Amino acid sequence: MANKQFDVIVIGGGPGGYIAAIRAAQLGFNVACIDEWKNAKGGPALGGTCTNVGCIPSKALLQSSEHFEHASKHFADHGIKVEGLGLDLDKMVGRKDAVVKQNNDGITYLFKKNKVTSFHGRGSFVKAGGAGYEIKVAGAAEETIEGKHIIVATGSNARALPGADFDEVNILSNDGALRIPGVPKKLGLIGSGVIGLEMGSVWRRLGSEVTVLEALPTFLGAVDEQIAKEAQKAFTKQGLKIELGVKVGEVKNGKKGVSIAWTNAKGEAQTLDVDKLIVSIGRVPNTIGLNAEAVGLKLDERGAIVVDDDCKTSLPNVWAIGDVVRGPMLAHKAEEEGVAVAERIAGQHGHVNFNTIPWVIYTSPEIAWVGQTEQQLKAAGRAYKAGTFPFLANGRARALGDTTGMVKFLADAATDEILGVHIVGPMASELISEAVVAMEFKASAEDIARICHAHPSLSEATKEAALAIDKRTLNF
Repeated sequence: MANKQFDVIVIGGGPGGYIAAIRAAQLGFNVACIDEWKNAKGGPALGGTCTNVGCIPSKALLQSSEHFEHASKHFADHGIKVEGLGLDLDKMVGRKDAVVKQNNDGITYLFKKNKVTSFHGRGSFVKAGGAGYEIKVAGAAEETIEGKHIIVATGSNARALPGADFDEVNILSNDGALRIPGVPKKLGLIGSGVIGLEMGSVWRRLGSEVTVLEALPTFLGAVDEQIAKEAQKAFTKQGLKIELGVKVGEVKNGKKGVSIAWTNAKGEAQTLDVDKLIVSIGRVPNTIGLNAEAVGLKLDERGAIVVDDDCKTSLPNVWAIGDVVRGPMLAHKAEEEGVAVAERIAGQHGHVNFNTIPWVIYTSPEIAWVGQTEQQLKAAGRAYKAGTFPFLANGRARALGDTTGMVKFLADAATDEILGVHIVGPMASELISEAVVAMEFKASAEDIARICHAHPSLSEATKEAALAIDKRTLNF
């Protein structure tokens, strides 16, 4: 029996893969998508790491834990009395699982709507042949399919700490961190990146004593320094214990918990004993089992697939997107690349601008930014102007009872073009979109300063920060 033929085969059903498949189908191609994620019953669970053990479930727990903290600490400020407050962790986790399933089911529906054929299993190269490539689907019913164009979107895996492999019981990746069966009394975090801070925030709100061990001498080194310092101050006030410039030594995993030997920035030997340890030291491209060598697909020293600016690999008609290639490991970056590749296959001119990809950390306060930081501009020797505006002076923030943080604008000293916008504070993840649009259209800070913003709204802080570039804020 001849293999099933497709115009485009996408390997991986995460944000990059499923979006690429849908866009390719919209453009008239016969498309297949292979994904191996399983739900609790062993069935397909489309959406990749993001939907199943990443972006979506973490935001669900962040929301639930924030409600809990508001009820326990902040409702009284609003004249709301709460008596007998309790935590039903099983129900909270169950809600998170329900949110995940809604997203899984949504992607399944979109595949049916757009006539994308879905295969459940692990996809791998077999050989190049005929008009394209043979791809094996290793699942419940193994089969081989053929495609003219292949888009690899296999994502990434959590990086393990040498000598401290994940058991997802005591030593946890993002996966295990989302399903701890009970609130740990003491929780350790190695790495103060996005995943670590978000998961640390969840369990701190629910009652854990959280200690963060970070090897770098500065907190959130990729974030604008002024914004990072403001965030660190807020997290410390909340109760997160953050240790910078540490060197982690031996990690012992026992029946009663985990013991971490570490040295602080002064060179003093320390020991941290915790019930659970979350390791958040980055992620590595997932090319395991892809069988890239069978077709000569080129990988770099990190195991990432080598691509050019258009996401073309070393092989004709083979493309790769998302976490498995260069660039930031962000779900929305993968989505944009997925759309661009589908359009390039169709002969169109798909485009992704890495300079205007927003970054978000969904803690409280939220942290979001786009463009360059002040330290990057200084290092490049570029003349710039900076303007900031605190949420403390924003009427809506006061009404919300959340005045932590600020908005910061960076603009070219000569042309006033916006070079970067950095926010720490309430709803930063939503506010940053205005800055992304502005930068895509090469707007100046003056353009934002002259636009009417609704009052009272958090977005007024954006306008005021733009006004601050010219030292003419109206409310501070």
